[in-house]
Amino acid sequence: MAKILIVGSIAGSMVSFRGDLIKAWLKSGYQVTALTRPAKAGRLEKIETLGAKHYPIPLYRDGMNPVQDIKLLVSLRRIICTEKPRYIFTYTVKPIIYGAFAARRLPPVKLFAMITGLGYAFSGGSFKQRLVQGILRLMYRQALKRYSLIFFQNRDDLELLKQLKIIGPGQAVKVVNGSGVNLEHYYYSPAVLTGDLTFLLIARLIKSKGIREYAAAARLIKAKYPESRFVLVGRKHEGPDAIDQADLESWQQEGLIEYAGGSNDVRPYLQACSVYVLPSYREGTPRSVLEAMAMGRPVITTDAPGCRETVQAGENGFLVPVQDSEALAAAMEKFIKDPGLLKKMGAASRRIAEEKYDVHKVNREIIEAMGLK
Repeated sequence: MAKILIVGSIAGSMVSFRGDLIKAWLKSGYQVTALTRPAKAGRLEKIETLGAKHYPIPLYRDGMNPVQDIKLLVSLRRIICTEKPRYIFTYTVKPIIYGAFAARRLPPVKLFAMITGLGYAFSGGSFKQRLVQGILRLMYRQALKRYSLIFFQNRDDLELLKQLKIIGPGQAVKVVNGSGVNLEHYYYSPAVLTGDLTFLLIARLIKSKGIREYAAAARLIKAKYPESRFVLVGRKHEGPDAIDQADLESWQQEGLIEYAGGSNDVRPYLQACSVYVLPSYREGTPRSVLEAMAMGRPVITTDAPGCRETVQAGENGFLVPVQDSEALAAAMEKFIKDPGLLKKMGAASRRIAEEKYDVHKVNREIIEAMGLK
């Protein structure tokens, strides 16, 4: 029986974002081995419950520590030699880069990568971001040439990597509709039209998700509509892009933001909200937006790569410029002034999710592109 090795970073997100793909591979008759950084027993059990074997790998998602990265490379090569997969599927930056390097000069294996977004290094122009981007460009260029096929979640990322000469003219690529969303798990639940509106943002607490703009827009809206609520769900983050703890506490003390912490099940928050908001600077295809759409919520997001694909402006929500809190507040106010938009645009979100982002349709497209039966 042929084996597929899937390499990601976090066990929990592999279950959430790739669980249905793993199940589809297994259903097609393949063995699946999953590689992530070490995780709590409960999350590993969820991977094994899918039917996949799991190996922990010494992967540190943030930063570039040569000693740590060499350990990762050695670990990946050892596991590949032990498992002898026919196919390797990688996603996120380090698994894509070091997965390709680890498979070099080993028995024939077909490599597939999914670019799930270009992240911090490609979302700004600071000195540090330009420096990191320069290193990534060199590493990506060497790694991606070893892949049989590269999946992209939006065309903007593909065009940028072509422009930067990271993707060559002969490289096989395919754009798919993100990771898809399970329409049964994220069930349709129309927003309640009575009472004051609740806006919701679900994201890691990093600046490039637009959290500062969300707080600034909340300040503008609350000055006119003080009973409006602004909920923030997401885990705290460490690194150069992290939201300062002092800022988070200040927003809470000011009464702008209701911070709910992280959550392993965001459906109750989506069901309780009126409008979903993601003012991100750049995404692959934002999974949280797809989940909100599946549950029938209008969406306000940015006219940025990855985000703009999810919203048909005026149909299921509104697009606003990146880092523009005033435009964000103006879009929010439209729903406050006309609550009837909630039902109309929420229904449109669900329809678009069914037509375009059904996880089973997306996975079928991926499996066929990989040449699997």
